[in-house]
Amino acid sequence: MKILYPIRINKYLALQKICARREADELIAQKKVKINDKIAVLGDKVLENDKVTVDIPAGGFKKRVYLAFNKPRGIITHSPQEGEQQIKDVVDFGEDIFPLGRLDKDSSGLIILTNDGRVTDRLLNPKYNHEKEYIVRVVKPVDGLFLKKLSEGVKIPARNASHSDAGGDDGYVTKKCLTKKISRDRFSITLTEGKKHQIRRMCDALGYSIAHLERRRIMNIKLLKLMPGEQREIKGKELEDFLKNVGL
Repeated sequence: MKILYPIRINKYLALQKICARREADELIAQKKVKINDKIAVLGDKVLENDKVTVDIPAGGFKKRVYLAFNKPRGIITHSPQEGEQQIKDVVDFGEDIFPLGRLDKDSSGLIILTNDGRVTDRLLNPKYNHEKEYIVRVVKPVDGLFLKKLSEGVKIPARNASHSDAGGDDGYVTKKCLTKKISRDRFSITLTEGKKHQIRRMCDALGYSIAHLERRRIMNIKLLKLMPGEQREIKGKELEDFLKNVGL
């Protein structure tokens, strides 16, 4: 990725693959980063010809962890309200590990958990067109016209009258996507974007209600045989391909 200068020092270190932004902030706070032999502070910016040096900790950086987790229905990925359970209530992982993206409370399936802050924007920013595949069961028979309309893009209304996902329009037209009928009332859909409750809103706009929605794949990471509440480590070639696909 080409670096556009001037650039914040923490982002610069992340793009240079020296460390994640969170680790960069820690190093800067510990006065271990210099720009042109001057100790950097949070918020400093780097120019193209600046000399940046980093005092790497003797033990190196913490081990980066990547987990595939099958989120059960009823579990919140972010900001639970009183009485609601979040992922860390049902799976044992370190405090530094966080979910990449969201999966709404009534949906289940694949969430990637990590402590690698470098991955967040590279995975979630829609400009990268990363695929996410879902299996959907609806409450009435799936027909070809319904799937065709889904795949060509659906105009979904703004979620409230005062706000629009389309920046001032009264709705948003979803990007083209892949759909495939699986059975009488089930189909798969592969998106490269992720508006809030997007699939539910797409189906609602076409007169279909969702009985169950499960995410099965994020890029090359698949849910496989994980049962709800189970996790597995992403490693080996699977991890190598994933990091390569996000540019790391």
